[in-house]
Amino acid sequence: MQPIGDIAANAGIPEEAVERYGRYKAKIDVTKLPVAKSFGKVVLVTATSPTPAGEGKSTVTVGLADALARLGQKSMIALREPSLGPVMGVKGGAAGGGYAQVLPMEEINLHFNGDIHAITTANNALSAMIDNHIHQGNVLQIDPRRITWKRVLDMNDRALRHITIGLGGPGQGIPREDGFDITVASEIMAVFCLATSLTDLKERLSEMVIGYTYGREAITVRDLGVQGALTLLLKEAFKPNLVQTIEGTPALIHGGPFANIAHGCNSLIATNTARQLADIVVTEAGFGSDLGAEKFMDIKARKGGFSPDAVVVVTTIRALKMQGGIAKSDLGETNVQAVQSGIVNLQKHVETIRAFGVQPVIALNRFITDSQAELDFVLHWCEENGVRAALTDVWGLGGAGGEQLAKHVLEILEEPNDFAPLYDVEQPVIDKITTIVQKVYGGKGIVLTDKARKDLLQIEQNGWGILPICMAKTQYSFSDDPKKLGRPDDFTITIREIIPKLGAGFLVCLTGDIMTMPGLPKTPAALNMDIDSDGNAVGLM
Repeated sequence: MQPIGDIAANAGIPEEAVERYGRYKAKIDVTKLPVAKSFGKVVLVTATSPTPAGEGKSTVTVGLADALARLGQKSMIALREPSLGPVMGVKGGAAGGGYAQVLPMEEINLHFNGDIHAITTANNALSAMIDNHIHQGNVLQIDPRRITWKRVLDMNDRALRHITIGLGGPGQGIPREDGFDITVASEIMAVFCLATSLTDLKERLSEMVIGYTYGREAITVRDLGVQGALTLLLKEAFKPNLVQTIEGTPALIHGGPFANIAHGCNSLIATNTARQLADIVVTEAGFGSDLGAEKFMDIKARKGGFSPDAVVVVTTIRALKMQGGIAKSDLGETNVQAVQSGIVNLQKHVETIRAFGVQPVIALNRFITDSQAELDFVLHWCEENGVRAALTDVWGLGGAGGEQLAKHVLEILEEPNDFAPLYDVEQPVIDKITTIVQKVYGGKGIVLTDKARKDLLQIEQNGWGILPICMAKTQYSFSDDPKKLGRPDDFTITIREIIPKLGAGFLVCLTGDIMTMPGLPKTPAALNMDIDSDGNAVGLM
C-alpha cells in the first residue's frame, strides 16, 4: 500500500483537506476542496439477482476502476461501507476479492473509522430523548403505543426484534414495546447518505417522524429539538473516507444503507466528491438491478441531479445455473442447458436497465469452474441480443482482467443516452409502486394489506404522497417470494406496510417477510474468523 497522502495527492486532493486515520486511511474535508470546474461521468455497477454462489459485484467494481486507470483514465471508486452484521453473518468481508480489492481490507470491514458506530449512537441518542421526554411529563403528548422510531445495533440479532423496555418501576421510564433494527436500516443512515452538506443533514434529521400523538398527529425530531445534537454526533462521520485499491486507484468508501430495506447506495456526498476529482467514477448499488440500481436511478440520481452514464450488469455462469434450477453443490459441473434456462434472469435485468434509457454492458465474471461452452453460450446470447459483453477476470488478474470491459464502458460513455427515472414523483403512490412492480419486476400488480391501506390514507392526509418509493423486497427473486428464481411471471407483490421516511425523502414499502433486523445463519461467517499472534486478521475474506 502507498501512504494515503500520496493517494490523495495523486487524486488532486490538497493537503489541508486530508485528515489521516493512520498511515493508509483518511477522511476528506470536502469544504477545503477547490471549486469544481466540471464533474466526471458516473458508471453504475449492478448485477443479476444474487445467489449464494456469489456474483462478485464489488470485485468487478474495483477491477473496472483499476482497468480504466490502466487505460489512461483518471478514475475513482465510490463504495458503501460494510456492515458488521453481514460481515459476521453470511457474507464475510465486503471489500472486493483477489487482486481487485480495496485496502486495508481488515480495517474497512471492521469498524472502519467509526462511521457506522456514530450513526448507531445518533439513532440511540434519539431513542433516549424520546423516552426521556415521555418520562419527564410528555409535553408533546407522544403516544407510547405509536412510537415508530426503533433502537439499532450493527449486528444481526433476531432476539432484539421485539422487546419491552421501561420495566422496574417509576424510576426506570415508561414501560412500552420497542425493538431494534440493524444500524444500516436506520433512517439516519439513509439521511446521512442523501444529505449534501452539514446544513442539509441537520434539516433532513429534523424532518424525521418518530411517532404520533394521542390525536394521531406526526411528531418529528424538530418537535423534540434535538436535530443539532444528532448532527453534532455525525459531523466527523459525514466526511468521506479515502482508501486505495491494490493497484493504487483512489476509493471513497462512505455510508451503507441496506438495499433490500433502504436505497442501497453509498453517500451522495462521496459520489459527488469523486465526480469532482475524477473523470470517471465507478460506483455500485446493492443487490440486483431490481433493487439497488432501481433505487440508484429513481432516488439517488434524482436527488443528486445527475444521471448514470453507463451501467454494468455483473453475472456469472454459476449464478445463471442456479437461476436455472441447479443446486449450489452441483455448480462445478458443466451444464449449458441450465445456463440457457437461467439466462432469462439476465434478460430481465437488461430490459430493466434499458427501461431507464441507458444501454447496459454485461460483465461475465469468470470462475475457475466455468467451461468454455458455458461462457460461449452467454457471450453469444449477448451478441444476439445486441448487448455489449466482456469476459472479466479481475479477481485473478486485477485491472488487466477487466480491460475489455473497460473498453466497452468507454465506448458507451461516448454515446448519448436518454436516462430518465421510471416515474414522476407527483404521480399517486399506488401508480408509482405499480410502475416499479410492472416495469422492474415484471409482475402484474400489487395487493395492499389492511395495514398498508391505513398507512396510505395517513400518508395522503399528511401530504406525503409526492415522495419517491423505496421498495423493501427480497433480493433473491423479482417477486416477493425468494424461492421463485429465474424470471417469474403472472405474480403480484403484497405491500404489507408503507412507512414514511420524511428525512430520507422516500416512502418505504415493506413486502413479503422482509426483516429490518436480520438474523445470523446456522453457521455464521464469524466462526471462521480469528486473529494470529501478530495481530493479523484470519478468515475475513
